[in-house]
Amino acid sequence: MSAVRDGLGGRAAIVGIGATEFSKDSGRSELRLAVEAVRAALDDAGLAPGDVDGMVTFTMDTSPEITVAQACGMGELSFFSRVHYGGGAACATVQQAALAVAAGVAEVVVCYRAFNERSGRRFGSGVQRREPSAEGAALGWVLPFGLLTPASWVAMAAQRYLHAHGLTPEAFGQVAVAGRRYAAANPAAYFHGRPITLADHAASRPIVEPLRLLDCCQETDGGQALVVTSVERARGLRHPPAVVTAAAQGAGRAQEQMTSFYRDGLTGLPESAVVARRLWRTSGLGPADVDVAILYDHFTPFVLTQLEEFGFCGRGEAADFVAEGRLPLNTHGGQLGEAYLHGMNGIAEAVRQLRGTAVNQVPGAARTLVTAGTGVPTSGLILTADA
Repeated sequence: MSAVRDGLGGRAAIVGIGATEFSKDSGRSELRLAVEAVRAALDDAGLAPGDVDGMVTFTMDTSPEITVAQACGMGELSFFSRVHYGGGAACATVQQAALAVAAGVAEVVVCYRAFNERSGRRFGSGVQRREPSAEGAALGWVLPFGLLTPASWVAMAAQRYLHAHGLTPEAFGQVAVAGRRYAAANPAAYFHGRPITLADHAASRPIVEPLRLLDCCQETDGGQALVVTSVERARGLRHPPAVVTAAAQGAGRAQEQMTSFYRDGLTGLPESAVVARRLWRTSGLGPADVDVAILYDHFTPFVLTQLEEFGFCGRGEAADFVAEGRLPLNTHGGQLGEAYLHGMNGIAEAVRQLRGTAVNQVPGAARTLVTAGTGVPTSGLILTADA
């Protein structure tokens, strides 16, 4: 496959990663969590707050860029941006930062996400109150029928996936078992030391058919931050740079937020296909070139669908692909096993793999694929070791 460069690849790199502990009750504000993560990421990069002139976060984050900058002791900002659609924003924050660096709009950009998603507002509690909006009106087609939570929205597609491919829920269990195996060896993971079996998965309590508790990601308190700068500057800093070789966003036809039930089919993720095509085209790489994949795992079924959309295997074959261990997948334990930080902790794991410092290190890892939230407009990255 020939590469069609978009002007971004190879221009910027992630040079710092920092996080708080991952817990179920942080005991402090979301602003405090954000500041702790940002300071840790800057320290990891060997940079000072005064070096930062750009910031990117999620529209859902409660800590404004200027407030975090002030609390961290930063100076003037020349770039600040937010990305919409929940977990779909994760990789796009790095894309925004890389675009700013490549265009010369900013020199050092911090991406961050912090929340008390267990002790505070819990996404899993469902839609309780919404201000009038076009997005709220769209949800009006499903809420009256009891589809109130992300798990219930995903369950519709999951049930269809099993039916279309003649599978049982054990297919989803393969993802849960694999993630928890890595988490069990990761001291930073909430489920450190606690692997599971397929029998454990099958015995976990039902949430909404066909999903069980162990198909659902955690609810976590914590913060994660990443520092992005030019590749040239990165080479003089503390760690080998994780080069942003390709970055993409994607929304499919008839796209909604988790409720795209009126498409021609429910067994795929067209938004992920948009991202996949762009990443492969602009990087010149393909599935066989990926050493480690960090796939967004808010729910197990969509990990399988992502593997298929990105071309790692055929339709309906992803469960066997995972069971056979053909690709190191979510080596930190994922959001199922380490923590649910809207995918930002997955980007940090990809950086560790390229540095050679991951707990579950893949020997010789030089190319990583990272994806963001699925079922919503999404994003993805290919990060590589510096040549």
